Amino acid sequence: MNTYMTRKVGLTHRILTGFIASVALLLLPAPVAHAMTVQDIVRLEGQGESVLQGFGLVVGLPGTGDSGADLVVARPLANLLREQGNPIENFEELAASRSVAIVVVKCTIPEEGARRDDKFDVSVSAVHNAASLEGGELFLTPLRGPFPGDPVFAIAEGSIRLEDLNATRGRVRGGARMLRDITMNSIRSDGTVSLVINPNSSGWTTSQLLASIINDHRIGLDAADREIAYAVDERLVRIEVPDAELADPANFIADILSIRFDPSLLSLPATVLVNERTGTIIVTAEVEISPVILSHGDLVITTVAQPGAGGAPAAARRWPQIETNVRDVEAAKLQDLVDAFEQLDVPARDRIEILTELHATGRLHAQLVVN
Repeated sequence: MNTYMTRKVGLTHRILTGFIASVALLLLPAPVAHAMTVQDIVRLEGQGESVLQGFGLVVGLPGTGDSGADLVVARPLANLLREQGNPIENFEELAASRSVAIVVVKCTIPEEGARRDDKFDVSVSAVHNAASLEGGELFLTPLRGPFPGDPVFAIAEGSIRLEDLNATRGRVRGGARMLRDITMNSIRSDGTVSLVINPNSSGWTTSQLLASIINDHRIGLDAADREIAYAVDERLVRIEVPDAELADPANFIADILSIRFDPSLLSLPATVLVNERTGTIIVTAEVEISPVILSHGDLVITTVAQPGAGGAPAAARRWPQIETNVRDVEAAKLQDLVDAFEQLDVPARDRIEILTELHATGRLHAQLVVN
């Protein structure tokens, strides 16, 4: 083959290769922008947080513990000394002690459960008259379930770290070690598994959407080639586990939870989240406010339906105007109100009170969640 033919064949090959690659790229499924998975908004029914608890002693306190003269403290301290081979003859020997505090210990086990030798944080709170737990150490404390007669699931111990200004409450990082498993059974006796939708995402539209997404994903994968998911109510979607998957359902459940979809399909209601303790305000969507005049202390804010409305500011009051820029029927946005708050340097507590009253009068077009 001459040089000209060789170059021609090589060029043709490169053109065909590029064309095939382009076609392959076009045939690839387009990624969903900002996609989320099913597991982002659900949990498996039968799985939930568990709380272990127990009463224990914090030792090594520098004179800030409970008074040993109180029997409620003297009894457990005497029992501890006896179990450690140092019994006392009477409680009077403990009267001067303030190096020990009686505490309640709690440990939260995540919804996935726990296995033996897993470690979790524990919270420690004084229950008597201790002045401070700073510098103390939690002595070995058995942790049981919340019901009478529950067995010991874990043992807690370790140095206490105070978390806030309250000196009688602290935390032991990784202080609880599991002695036995806590497992969660997700498969019902009828061979179904249920998805519980998170409260902030619940609604008939969400449950119906999830059922539809799951059915669309599984049709063609299952031998029966039929719908297996259906919405039970606003928070529950029930799924029939295929017979072939019942013996080992882990792969099936993982496949369902990993299904990706466009979160814009959820059509969740606008929500305003308020934390009264920290003064935090979070808006999850564009929230509208109907025309209204707000008066709070020396602050007056008026929302109007169109530009140009409103009167002259009152002499002794701060009076900004919130305007919309389109149709007469359109309400002002919450962002406009937030901008007015910033302009007038309104304190967080006043902002929360105003939002609460707006919601009570029906002028705030959103769910208001106050924590």
